[in-house]
Formats: sequence, C-alpha cells, structure tokens
Amino acid sequence: MYHLTALVTLLAIAFYFFATINVSRARARTGIKVPATSGHPDFERAFRIQVNTLEWMPIFLPSLWLFAIYISDAVAAGIGVVWIAGRIVYFIGYSQAAAKRGPGFAVQALAAIALWVGAIGAVVSRLV
Repeated sequence: MYHLTALVTLLAIAFYFFATINVSRARARTGIKVPATSGHPDFERAFRIQVNTLEWMPIFLPSLWLFAIYISDAVAAGIGVVWIAGRIVYFIGYSQAAAKRGPGFAVQALAAIALWVGAIGAVVSRLV
C-alpha cells in the first residue's frame, strides 16, 4: 500500500484547488470578468500561479507514483512534500511580484526532476 504517496497526492490536489479558488477571489477583487485572463497585474499573477501549477501536475503526479511503486513510498512522499513546499513558496513569491517566483519554482522543479529521474532509473534498471 502507498498510503504516504496517496496522502501527498491529495495534498497536492488540495493546493491546486486552493490556487484555483485564489483565481476566483482575484477576479472578484480586481473586477476581471470571465472569460478575460488579463487586465490587472494581481489577477494575472494569481492566474499564472494556478496555470503553472496545472502545467506541472502531469510531470509531478506520474513521477511521484512511479517513484513510490519502483523505489519507496516514504521517499516519494518526502520528495512530494518538498514539491508542495516549493509550490507554496512559488505562490507566496509570485503573489507579491513576478520577479520573486524563482526560488519556489527552483525547489519544485528540482523535486519533480528527482522523482522523474528516480522513476525512470528504476524502471530502466528492471528492464535490463
């Protein structure tokens, strides 16, 4: 069973849901009407945080699960928590200014890459 990885998956989805709700709140605060996706810097940053998180989910989630299956549930979950922490730092920084998004982006990207490299390495090693 992969209880820890399942929990991290649910936390990642909860963070994405939070980012999505934040876009709705930013629309209300800034007066940006649907379907517009531009018009106020605060809204645009909230929107980009949500979309960027969505862009990383197909990289993160399969890598997380394959790492858990082929290597370790606990290690995958630990790296997954680092990914979520990176997304939170990205959210906080980017909410303040686009130039402040870098550190959180780097943390989450390195965590996702570690999961992917570990997963592909484990799969390939079993094939040879």
